[in-house]
This record gives sequence, structure tokens and C-alpha cells, in this order.
Amino acid sequence: MEQEVIIKVGFLKSFSIKARLRSVKHAIDGVVEFFNTQHNAIIHLLMTALVLIASIFFKINRAEIVAIAFSVGFVWAAELFNTAIEKLADMVSKDFHPKIKFVKDVSAAAVLIAALTAFVTGLVVFIPKLFA
Repeated sequence: MEQEVIIKVGFLKSFSIKARLRSVKHAIDGVVEFFNTQHNAIIHLLMTALVLIASIFFKINRAEIVAIAFSVGFVWAAELFNTAIEKLADMVSKDFHPKIKFVKDVSAAAVLIAALTAFVTGLVVFIPKLFA
């Protein structure tokens, strides 16, 4: 019989490698479901690929790589949170409710802010390279 290793360390009651691996599997399931159900995921994927290609083509430096990576990650995280919030709000009520509309609008605004931040970061990194 397979036995799970549990490590007890200080403030941690228990640490289970098997539980951590299950958590990673759930996260991967979430990414797969996100790509299978959200049209915006394809747009974000295409933009990420475009930025990756531009980064390689223009041979950006380490600081620029970090700025681009954080910007892209910021957009992905915002979109994933937005999707989760929208799905949860839809479970609460399928009918129109002004408070649910507010929650959905604000979570969509977070994606917009993240995308605008990434866009400005892209301008700062790539515009000088276009005119060099």
C-alpha cells in the first residue's frame, strides 16, 4: 500500500507532497478549462506570442525581459481572476442585479488596467528599438 509522506515543521501542521501535486493538477485543469471556454484566452495567447517574438527579434535586455514578463503575467492573472469572478457571479444569480453588474464591471476593469499597463510597457520597451 502506498503511504503518503507528511512532514511536520514548526508552524506547518503538515506538508504533503501528494497534496501539493494535487493542487498543481487542479491549477492545470483550471488553465485547460480557461482555454476551452474563454475566447479572450486566445487573444491573450496571440498577444503573448507576438510579444515573445518581438522580444527575441529585438534582443531585449534582462531588465526589459523582466518588465515584459511581469506585464504579460499581470494580464494573464487579471483575466483568470476576472473569469473566476464572472463564473461565480453567474452562479449567484442568472438574473440582472446591479450589484453583480458592478462586480463584473470592476473585475473587467482590472483586466483593462492590466492590458493598458502591458501596452505602455511594450511601448517603452519596443518603440526605441524601432527607431534605433
